[in-house]
Amino acid sequence: MDEAVKRRVRAGRMLMAGKKPAEVAKAVGVARQTVYTWVRLLEEGGIDALREINVGGRPAQLAPEQFERLRQLLLEGAQAQGFGTALWTIKRVRHLIEREFEHRYSEVHVWRILGGLGFSSQKPERRAIERDEDAVRRFKRRTWPGLKKKPSKNAG
Repeated sequence: MDEAVKRRVRAGRMLMAGKKPAEVAKAVGVARQTVYTWVRLLEEGGIDALREINVGGRPAQLAPEQFERLRQLLLEGAQAQGFGTALWTIKRVRHLIEREFEHRYSEVHVWRILGGLGFSSQKPERRAIERDEDAVRRFKRRTWPGLKKKPSKNAG
């Protein structure tokens, strides 16, 4: 079962348990309107109707086993795939897909593929590798208070 089917089935079970569509939408990461569509399908054909949704559109260029291979490559890390840092970016993933599977996707579609594989965007902490936490604490405790502006006695 692919990620989209798992998401729909999870949502269907939540709806059958009495959860509101807005709660379900937030929990599974889709638009509320999508959940209302699923509610209608659930009422008409039960949980199986959610499993069998044919979303239509252009056929996927990658086979299911290629998507699974992509997932494994991503989990191995960017450096293992020859990139200079451990950070995955859309451009890097796009380049990886082109290199490994000889298919070109737009950045928007790469974003959708990552979502379908269960990945989400995360912003890394922006801290220098060389950062010395002890020095930062000393600065905040000793130096910074002396540098801060003090209210003027004539103010008011």
